[in-house]
Amino acid sequence: MTGLRDLDALLAAMEPKLLPADYVFCTVTNAALPDLSAIDPIGVFREAEGTSLILERKDAERLGLACSAPMRLITLTVHSSLEAVGLTAAVASALAEAGISANVVAAYHHDHIFVPAANAERALATLTALSESSRTRG
Repeated sequence: MTGLRDLDALLAAMEPKLLPADYVFCTVTNAALPDLSAIDPIGVFREAEGTSLILERKDAERLGLACSAPMRLITLTVHSSLEAVGLTAAVASALAEAGISANVVAAYHHDHIFVPAANAERALATLTALSESSRTRG
């Protein structure tokens, strides 16, 4: 099954969902990489400086990892194509206009936006409004 490519259709159908957990971004050297099955990270990305982990805050604290401030995860529940153009820009722009930083991770089926925990509800409202305005335009 392929995802949607049309930006208007994606925005209208994105139905952002705020997950309840706090997440953090951590980095470890490849030599210090913990057993991933023991921490179940939601994201892993290898960079030249080390491996970045996105995991629940409680797991990072349990392992004593240095990490970012707490983030909350908003998933856009629409199945977006990896070849879709403009969704990340539209979401990031709407959040930027609201003064909310965003770290976007695109996976095969959905786009996921990590926002500062303190701004999570406002970010969800901003993305919901963006989706609703796209539905009324269409």
